[in-house]
Amino acid sequence: MKMRSIMLLALLAGLLWPAGISAQDKKREAQLRTVHGTVVDKDENELPGGVVYLKNTKTQAIKTYIAEEKGEYRFSGLDPNVDYEIHAEKEGVTSTKRTISSFDNRKDIVVNLKVDKKKE
Repeated sequence: MKMRSIMLLALLAGLLWPAGISAQDKKREAQLRTVHGTVVDKDENELPGGVVYLKNTKTQAIKTYIAEEKGEYRFSGLDPNVDYEIHAEKEGVTSTKRTISSFDNRKDIVVNLKVDKKKE
């Protein structure tokens, strides 16, 4: 009987343990941010194929996204405790670099990027 109780407890612990991790993952995921927007040219026309650069200022890691048919881009899973720099480029022309601050507590951030300056 004692062995049976130990086995039952071990089974229950094994079933509940992943649930605890899952709840922690969901909490962490709920804190992550998303940045998205549209890449446009100097005349405000959508710019498909523009390359959007997202730089983590803490690690210096850069992610890229090629703007879709309507010039749209999206980065998700961003750490809320990190600042990011974002800009877009296409055919030797670039947008102004924008900062996404860790002090900005929005979970869903919209940043439209106008590609209107010659790349230096």
